[in-house]
Amino acid sequence: MTDNDFILPQKSDLIQIKTSDIDFPMPDLKNITESKAVAIAKWLIDWLKSDLESGKISVNNLLPSKASLAYFLGVSVGTIQNAVRYVEDSGFVCSKQCIGTMLIGESDRGVRKLTSKRETAIKDIKNLIIEKSFKIGQNLPSSRVIASTIGCSANTTRLALEYLCTIGILEHKFKNSKDAGWVLKSLDFKKSAMPENTQHKTLVAKVENDLKMYIESNLKLGEKMPAHAELSAILKVSIKTIHDALKLLIDDGILLPRRGRYGTTVIKMPYSKGNETSAKFERSIFASAQDTAFYYYEKTQNHIKKMISENYEIGSKLPSIEELSKQMDLSPNTIRKAFQNLAKEGYLAFSRGRYGGTFVIDIPETGEETFKWLAVNPQYAEIYKN
Repeated sequence: MTDNDFILPQKSDLIQIKTSDIDFPMPDLKNITESKAVAIAKWLIDWLKSDLESGKISVNNLLPSKASLAYFLGVSVGTIQNAVRYVEDSGFVCSKQCIGTMLIGESDRGVRKLTSKRETAIKDIKNLIIEKSFKIGQNLPSSRVIASTIGCSANTTRLALEYLCTIGILEHKFKNSKDAGWVLKSLDFKKSAMPENTQHKTLVAKVENDLKMYIESNLKLGEKMPAHAELSAILKVSIKTIHDALKLLIDDGILLPRRGRYGTTVIKMPYSKGNETSAKFERSIFASAQDTAFYYYEKTQNHIKKMISENYEIGSKLPSIEELSKQMDLSPNTIRKAFQNLAKEGYLAFSRGRYGGTFVIDIPETGEETFKWLAVNPQYAEIYKN
């Protein structure tokens, strides 16, 4: 694995197409026998093909934003999102986090992309048809039942079923995309739908494997992982993808996250045959990242509990989230989460409207709790052994 294995496009180097540049005939969304998302997706593909051939647009151009396309076509952003997923699965575009949706050529396979959930659902539905021995002309279960069977959301499953209709595998009885009415029309995919030992992985799973290889090649037990930004540059993916892949390694017990300058360290080699792990003593008195996050929110909640018990009565209205955020020098999101947790514990209630707000419905008892250390310098760990 080398740094040049993949292309990381820079948004500043790309040209974004404007909706004002589109002079292709608009789609007819009134007289259609399929969902708007599918109709728009087909229109997008026809437009891209036409303008590519005429030279009006070129490979690596960015599509207009989803919001501008939604306004241009008079539909919701969600409908455009579903349409773009369809076009992406067809191989015309590739979505990149923090960059946009980029037009790609047939031979351009350098850009690493996240495997579409709909594409995964399409393969799972094909596999389901094969396993359940459905016959041509037979009705399939409703999309909600299929979604539950393959472990996918109802919306993604419905989009996958619609795609199978467009390629002639299924037929839908209804004009609108209802839950039921899916009929098997063709079994031509049977021999090639799900090759044996085929692994359909998302980008996060691929990056997880790349990180394992990086650890094996460059790090030892107890050593600290590079920063997210550095790993993002090495593997040519977004920082968010790095974050998600590292979380999988943390869940597998390969990495130990710690707050502050202590960072994330290797506590188990990914491909170690034995059970060798880092046995440094400071690990036993370190709190995990989840524990430290819990401590942070718990600390905020305890402060609010104390404030309520000392200054408020049942029925009193608390200051707004924005006011408490300024008073406590914390983000509004932290205050909001603390309020939500206190509401679950039965201390607060929310009310909307002109006279709404956050009200005290019970007075909490205050008390101190003991927490693990958030960070311990390893050189002082020996002190605590005795």
